[in-house]
Amino acid sequence: MQVRLTAPGLLGALVLVLAAWMLHGFLPALLVAGVAAVASWPLYRRFAALLRRRMSRGAISLLFTVLVAALVLGPLIFACWALLAKASALLVEIAAADRRGIGVPAWLESVPLVGASLAEHWRGELAHPGGLWAWAQQRADAAALLAWIQGFGEFMGRQLVIIGLALLTLFFLYQEGDSLARQLKRALRHFVGGRAEAYAEVATRAVRGSANSMLVVALFVGLAAGIAFAIAGVPQPVTWAAITGLLALVPFVGYGAVAALALELALAGASAAALLSLALGSAILFCGDKIVRPLAARDGTHLGFVWILMGCLGGFQALGLVGVVIGPVVLTLARELWTECLRTPDEAPAPVTLVRRA
Repeated sequence: MQVRLTAPGLLGALVLVLAAWMLHGFLPALLVAGVAAVASWPLYRRFAALLRRRMSRGAISLLFTVLVAALVLGPLIFACWALLAKASALLVEIAAADRRGIGVPAWLESVPLVGASLAEHWRGELAHPGGLWAWAQQRADAAALLAWIQGFGEFMGRQLVIIGLALLTLFFLYQEGDSLARQLKRALRHFVGGRAEAYAEVATRAVRGSANSMLVVALFVGLAAGIAFAIAGVPQPVTWAAITGLLALVPFVGYGAVAALALELALAGASAAALLSLALGSAILFCGDKIVRPLAARDGTHLGFVWILMGCLGGFQALGLVGVVIGPVVLTLARELWTECLRTPDEAPAPVTLVRRA
């Protein structure tokens, strides 16, 4: 195949490269908005059909964007706020205990082999009033702590900007979704060929399956954690289960809630409940991330268990939270392309049933 370079072609390629370079910093926000729009598009169509005669298209798009933001961000904000409140109360309890001197936990001396030495070290460092504060001052690095706080502040600022841009983009996608879908299909047919709509349907199904799997994981972890925490004798098991389940939407974040619960119980002297809740909570989160999430996404992606798991973990490592959805979608499309490459010329393409939604 002979490629002919022309001045308009080079100019067009340069413009595309410059556009991609300028927008690459907004890629997370664009991906979040795109995933949310694709996953919620059937609900938006029904919502718009109900209000089309009473509201303008812009007002409907704005209202639905606000509802989606409230349904997605509201529970996460509640969980983070509740966890911060628990952490603040825990720090107050630790400070009050440090003023009196933190006694050696009863279970520490019973630890095999190292229990006696750990208990003796505890008495020397923490058992006297103000011991924990003095121990922290000796080992704390003020510069490193300040750098961590600054880095955390910058991280939170970036996340707020991403969320704001994602909501703005989501409003635009709802408002112009039909037109953008037609343009995208036309472009895909031009560059991909006759199988463009089939690939688009596969990607759409995979996005919705991956997004639904996040909700399934949150429900599974919340219900299972509620039962486990009640068995372990945790005070307010429903509250802690709700916090853990909501934070389980983000891979690995739920472990922070379980660790905070175990620490609170240990400081209260309930060492058995602390160990049991830590073990059961960690096991539930592990099953949710490694078993339930791939199984729930399997119907939408039609990938094997291992491939979905690697797609979720690899996508999260590369793109953050939105990568949990994007990873399996990319592997699903890769599988479709691989199958297409292996198909012999005399074989007809596998039929794809397109479900027309009202």
